[in-house]
Amino acid sequence: MPDDEASRLYLDILGQGGRIPLDGLPPEQQAAVELLVDLGLLMPNPLDGWFTAVSPRAVAERFSAEMRAEATRLLLRAEGLPHELDALTRAYEALPRRSDRPGEATYVDGNEAIRHRIAQLVSECEREILTTQPGPRSPSGLELARTQDKLLLKRGGTLRSIYQPVTLREPETVGYASAITAHGGAIRVLDEPFQRMILIDRSVAVVPVTTGDTNRAAFVTDPATLSFLVAGFERDWARSDVVPWQEMAAPTAPAATATAADRVGRLLAAGLTQRAVATRLGLSERTVAGHISRLRERYGAQTLFQLGWLMRGGRRG
Repeated sequence: MPDDEASRLYLDILGQGGRIPLDGLPPEQQAAVELLVDLGLLMPNPLDGWFTAVSPRAVAERFSAEMRAEATRLLLRAEGLPHELDALTRAYEALPRRSDRPGEATYVDGNEAIRHRIAQLVSECEREILTTQPGPRSPSGLELARTQDKLLLKRGGTLRSIYQPVTLREPETVGYASAITAHGGAIRVLDEPFQRMILIDRSVAVVPVTTGDTNRAAFVTDPATLSFLVAGFERDWARSDVVPWQEMAAPTAPAATATAADRVGRLLAAGLTQRAVATRLGLSERTVAGHISRLRERYGAQTLFQLGWLMRGGRRG
């Protein structure tokens, strides 16, 4: 379509009776004239030596007809594409895979086989992926995840992940999180112990068979188990901390802090008791006591009252 300069020139031509001479155009108008000619809004007539203005309605009808024809071609192409790929689809679906029958779990051994099966499931994901990642991930694993997750987000899916605060000190993980959140994903941190898990479309969960063993995984489809895992994820998600990943990925980003302990500290400074803090954050009193112990050591406080007073005053030990 014509830009502002070409539109102004077209209006000027109309003001001159609908035509201008072929020769003698100012150099600054040459590009606009060429654009109008390309669009069909200006017709050169070498016999008479003039450019003649053409009706925009006729041009619009021509473009509309061409676009409708192209749209029809694309629709026909889209309808025929599944048939063209039918043989490849049958071959893909014939691969050994998890049972789709609810209530069954499939055990997969070996990191390579596990990654391959997860990649298949992620490529088939239609709506949502939920993950909890307690430990560090290798740079190659993060790069693979970055590619898969970007494709998911690009096709309209959602991604939510929970990491532990240790990842805040890992440049590769910070870079991955910055890239994924920039594309619409959401990644938080939670300073509590939890297990690795991937939930895909709330229809299959991938969990380790043995705690800490990444060489064997269970692919679970039982609806009751999936509901339990989703509820646990949502509980942890509500308690986790939002992280400004783009800021952290910047070269001038400050060092990360233990966010869960800071949350406990903020509530203590506001006057809440240890039990009230535990209730507010959904933590056990034992976990809160551990955070308080680390805060007292950090601030050099002897009592809980002194810790709250020091934190309200903003003085660090």
